[in-house]
Amino acid sequence: MTAARAESTLSGRRPPAKLMAAGLVGSSIEWYDFFIYATAAALVFGPLFFPGTSPLIGTLLSFSTFWAGFIARPIGGLIFGHFGDRLGRKPALVTCLTLMGAATFLIGVLPTSSSIGVAAPILLVALRFLQGIAVGGQWGGLVLLLTESAGSRRRGLAGTFGQMGVPIGVILGNTSFLLVSALVSPEAFLAWGWRIPFLASAALFPVVLFIQLRVEDTPVFRELQQRKQAEAAQVVQAPLLEVMRTHGRRILLGSGLLFASNAIFYISIAGVLDYGTRELGLPRDILLLISLASSAVGIAVILAAGALSDRMGRRPLILAGAGVIAVWAFPFFWLVDTGSLLFIAVAVTVGGIGSSLAYGPLAAYLGELFEPRVRYSGVSLAYQLAAILISGGTPFIMTALLAATGTSTSVSVFLLIMGLATFLSAFLLPETGSAAAQAETDEEIESSGAAPAS
Repeated sequence: MTAARAESTLSGRRPPAKLMAAGLVGSSIEWYDFFIYATAAALVFGPLFFPGTSPLIGTLLSFSTFWAGFIARPIGGLIFGHFGDRLGRKPALVTCLTLMGAATFLIGVLPTSSSIGVAAPILLVALRFLQGIAVGGQWGGLVLLLTESAGSRRRGLAGTFGQMGVPIGVILGNTSFLLVSALVSPEAFLAWGWRIPFLASAALFPVVLFIQLRVEDTPVFRELQQRKQAEAAQVVQAPLLEVMRTHGRRILLGSGLLFASNAIFYISIAGVLDYGTRELGLPRDILLLISLASSAVGIAVILAAGALSDRMGRRPLILAGAGVIAVWAFPFFWLVDTGSLLFIAVAVTVGGIGSSLAYGPLAAYLGELFEPRVRYSGVSLAYQLAAILISGGTPFIMTALLAATGTSTSVSVFLLIMGLATFLSAFLLPETGSAAAQAETDEEIESSGAAPAS
């Protein structure tokens, strides 16, 4: 039985409940670790690690360190994509989760510039870089553990248990900062309170231990391993080179699927937080609550979008999400610029709905675009290419555009371009989620041992 048939014989099966639970918890804490950096960068890293600069320059420098994590994510995708395709989804994922927890904890004990001078921002960037490597490899391993353990009629739903970790991570991160700021004075928060959310990342280690001891690798990869001796081509010796050679177009278009979702997401959780507090004079805690509430809505939309994609196909949901973001690009900042907290909540929530519609089916969709033997490398490259091109730079780009033009219209134009890029990418890629498309893909892989033409 080939890997393709191993996928098809799962039919409508859900992944094991313990795997879905571990995937959701692990993803949530991992993204919590990654996102609390964005909140700290907007609120405290400027004065702590770049003292003596103006608020604007301090924010730009702080967001540039935030970007370092995204520059590192493709490196993590390359490294762990290679080992995930050769050695298994689970060992790659466990290594990434361990690295993320350690790097985040160390940020929580890192001395600031007042203690060690220029070494402080250098160490901060280095630890952020390690966070980026970890999350760069983690996403592919987690979503493949989920989707490859599910049947073809359940992949969209199964993948959402990794995808929902993003808004849950935002909720956990914002809640942690709100709790700390409510319990300590502003002076204490700046002095040491900001460290508590980073130290709480130690909660990730029990999840790592559970996955290592209680979760099996996917049926698809186990089948590949069983056939390795008989058919050496089934487990590619250089999966990264193979996937780049045979699926280059799909990697680029798959990356484009994330442009709109990532741009409006990071504008909402980091850009608006900085813009609202620094330029509009709005209270930090209320803006964090707005982000928290919007993320709660996003969880439900991601789950619904992934489940619907199992019946409607992946592309319609992604096209709809990209369309919402493109149409909402200008109203988003019209509402934000009013300074009304209610209007800002509407702007962020509607934008989050568009983002979640596009993001929900992506775990299943990207996986289905690549054949099993190079799948980890393919999905990691596509996902993390978007991270370095769009995600990490968005808060920096937003701040720089506002400073250069003096108007939020320039940021709206950026959002519109991102929405159109995702819409075009989804339009150019084939549908994989329908029953007919899945049967055709499985048959092609079964008969030829290769992926559909890219």
